[in-house]
Amino acid sequence: MRKGILTGAAAGVEEVDIQGLGMQERKNLIERLVRTAEEDNERFLLKLRDRMERVGIDNPTVEVRFENLNIDAEAYVGNRGVPAMTNFFSNKVMDVLSAMHIVSSGKRHVSILHDISGVIRPGRMSLLLGPPGSRKTSLLLALAGKLDSNLKVSGRVTYNGHDMDEFVPQRTSAYIGQHDVHVGEMTVRETLAFFARCQGVRTRYDMLTELSRREKEANIKPDPDVDVYMKVKIHLILTKSCVYIGSDKGYSKLFVLLCKQAISVEGQESVVTDYILKILGLEICADTMVGDSMIRGISGGQKKHVTTGICNLQLN
Repeated sequence: MRKGILTGAAAGVEEVDIQGLGMQERKNLIERLVRTAEEDNERFLLKLRDRMERVGIDNPTVEVRFENLNIDAEAYVGNRGVPAMTNFFSNKVMDVLSAMHIVSSGKRHVSILHDISGVIRPGRMSLLLGPPGSRKTSLLLALAGKLDSNLKVSGRVTYNGHDMDEFVPQRTSAYIGQHDVHVGEMTVRETLAFFARCQGVRTRYDMLTELSRREKEANIKPDPDVDVYMKVKIHLILTKSCVYIGSDKGYSKLFVLLCKQAISVEGQESVVTDYILKILGLEICADTMVGDSMIRGISGGQKKHVTTGICNLQLN
């Protein structure tokens, strides 16, 4: 699992240690796999799928079903619901008095979603359309398991027949919101490399091991570039993983330092990070700080691409 065949080297074809790939070797590998993101990325993904299907390994798929989904809330409406300082204090007082059963809270029942059912099938792109205020975001958050805990939810949401409490939905689905929250002091490359190390690896490692075993039994020689990419993706996570313990705001200098240390493996970056930078068009700003309201960084569109890349890394 630590060795791979690298083509295009000075010697033509040579066996290399996965840990020993240099910057130029990684760059050449990505160029051979995805020279033009718009044209070659689909071809590369088909190579990954075909490699598994040749030995009878099915690519994992997810079918999401939601049945009789209801989301309700108790909230202040009208002038009481306006986010003003006076309302904040008066509502807090009313909440305390209501908890003591002295007065009623004044909150009203609000139905957000009522008896919604549907299915999202694997291998398809689904488009959700609706006017503003039609609860599109609430439905997506419910399917991603990211609803506010204060909301009352009933009905059933399943992934391949498994209820949401049987697994961690955030490891299977991702919701990309309107706000892109990142560590401003980190570069685009560091941000993606850090989150690449936050993903689990066990199922992918088992699948790659089984894939290699079946190929040897069938005397099948895989595409060398695809083989190196898959091994690097697994090995770099195994060598040094990390746990994301940050919050959406208030990153400290110590946290940023820990992030920078966590993404370093003998001074090398991940081929997977280079691949994400390539297909999302972030190579031009890879070594630029993401930035925030106090630090000048990348553009808003590029931040959205970084958010998309993070979600991709966490799910794959």
